[in-house]
Amino acid sequence: MASLKEIKSRIQSVKSTQKITSAMKMVSSAKLRKAQKTIESFLPYEQRLNNMLNHFLGGGEDNTSVYAEERDVKRVAIVVFSSNSSLCGGYNSNVAKQLADTIESYQALGREHILVFPVGKKIAKAARKSGFDFESNFESLADKPNYTEALSLADELLQLFKNKDIDKVVMIYHHFVSKSSQVLTTETLLPIQLPVPVKGVFTYDYIVEPDRETLIEEFIPKVLRLKIYTALLDSHASEHAARTMAMQIATDNADDILQDLSLLYNKSRQQAITNELLDILGGSFK
Repeated sequence: MASLKEIKSRIQSVKSTQKITSAMKMVSSAKLRKAQKTIESFLPYEQRLNNMLNHFLGGGEDNTSVYAEERDVKRVAIVVFSSNSSLCGGYNSNVAKQLADTIESYQALGREHILVFPVGKKIAKAARKSGFDFESNFESLADKPNYTEALSLADELLQLFKNKDIDKVVMIYHHFVSKSSQVLTTETLLPIQLPVPVKGVFTYDYIVEPDRETLIEEFIPKVLRLKIYTALLDSHASEHAARTMAMQIATDNADDILQDLSLLYNKSRQQAITNELLDILGGSFK
């Protein structure tokens, strides 16, 4: 059995750790509220824009766009979102595993034809370990989502697809559902799936200026850029939710450990007192 001094030292150590995890939980919870408010304010706009696109393209005319062009996949780009720091449970490890599975599914193309665009230090480190190099650095987006920087990432992907340097773009990110639920999502960004026109069905009567083709040319890239930014906000909120839950679990586990250590300490102290009494009684009979 451990000595009283050792048990007391462990109790103090667990209490110190518990203070840290409790403080981190409160900080993450505050950041989560801010991130949740941001994405909840932005989602209606993104959803409304998607609805407008679907209604507009759902009329009786054929829809064509360079960003909807289906091609044989010879080169693929994978945009993957993680965090810059750890202590958020399985958040980053799940993303890294999904990235590895996605890369394996395109292994037939050859590693030189698989481009990885990491957003976050953790996934960038995992990608480098797997032998991937990347010119662009979007690590700052993981801590502070910024539409301007997200726009530069989106424009780079759109230009690569438009120039036929890549044939498909896949996104891997956590979709924020609630504080206790974040869904790891793999989504095809490009080519975009345009709605199939249905003749004879009621459609919104839009007044189009200057013409339908010009509007589609401007509309679709805007929707794609917003998808990138929405995934970034989703990932950011999910990170803080995962860290809040991880720190809550760590704090609760510290309580359980303290209870066990306190019980052990009391037993050890009682045993030590009993041994001293036995020594005193044994000495009195000599």
